[in-house]
Amino acid sequence: MQQLYPELKSYREFFLPVSDGHSLYVALCGNPDGIPVAVMHGGPGGGCGASSRQFFDPNDYHIILMDQRGAGRSLPHASLEANTTQHLISDFELLRLELGISKWLLFGGSWGSTLALAYAQAHPSQVLGLILRGIFLGRQKDVDWIYEASGASRMFPDYWKVFEKPLLGTDGQATKQMVNRYYQLLCGKDELKRFAAAKAWATWEASIATLDPNPHLVSGFADGHFALALARIECHYFVNKCFFEPDQLLKNMYKISHLPGIIVHGRYDMICPSEQAFEVHEAWQECQLKIVRDAGHSQQEPGIVDNLIKATRHAAKYWCS
Repeated sequence: MQQLYPELKSYREFFLPVSDGHSLYVALCGNPDGIPVAVMHGGPGGGCGASSRQFFDPNDYHIILMDQRGAGRSLPHASLEANTTQHLISDFELLRLELGISKWLLFGGSWGSTLALAYAQAHPSQVLGLILRGIFLGRQKDVDWIYEASGASRMFPDYWKVFEKPLLGTDGQATKQMVNRYYQLLCGKDELKRFAAAKAWATWEASIATLDPNPHLVSGFADGHFALALARIECHYFVNKCFFEPDQLLKNMYKISHLPGIIVHGRYDMICPSEQAFEVHEAWQECQLKIVRDAGHSQQEPGIVDNLIKATRHAAKYWCS
């Protein structure tokens, strides 16, 4: 079983000014002359965690991390203005040009897999390959599975009760259209309700992210600063259908079908059911699919870590040599 590489410090950190007043935090790690890999974090709104750089051999890889608009250390925090999928794609392309990189590997999980696919479909000639985890296609049914009372809620009724609480009406029943109602709270003027809603949203997501309960993950997601960006930006994207046309990613798979790829997906992923990984795999002839039998959604689960590190080693040896 492969383990994460040791903690790795950045050799350079800076803010990249982009459009509409956003300033994006960038960290560069590993070997500046190594294989460039763009790490695309989840959420949207999650930011690059400390472990995001530990999936790569620092001798082989030039590890490039950027907090997306409103997320992590990027400014302004939790901002929804000019924050769309198309903006994020343009931001990564600007970063690639800023760093003088001709082609790079894409590494993303959950929403990061969504963004990586969208970026690759927009700029296939700039991509060496893709390593993806926990595929999320951003369709309405994929959002409804997580946030409406018809999918994951049936597996975790106890955690769902906590998620419902900020929306409970006077009759004791939560309203339908959970995402839309949460969006109203998260964009409202009442600061206490805004933070309570953000905490409940983020706690729900963290509580169902792992096969075995992970209190450390839940407490990290419930942190007010992190939760506000995650909840606000996720809600913003989901009420806007992730700024995609219907079935956009699957319809455009032909644009990247020639690129090598590896998908790692937990068999018991309750945030992004594995059918999404199978759909992408069926449309992508050069892609390998690794279903991890004893894992959920989180990139921190042992089986997911094992397969992702094997994937980065495989890419270094066969795709980028």
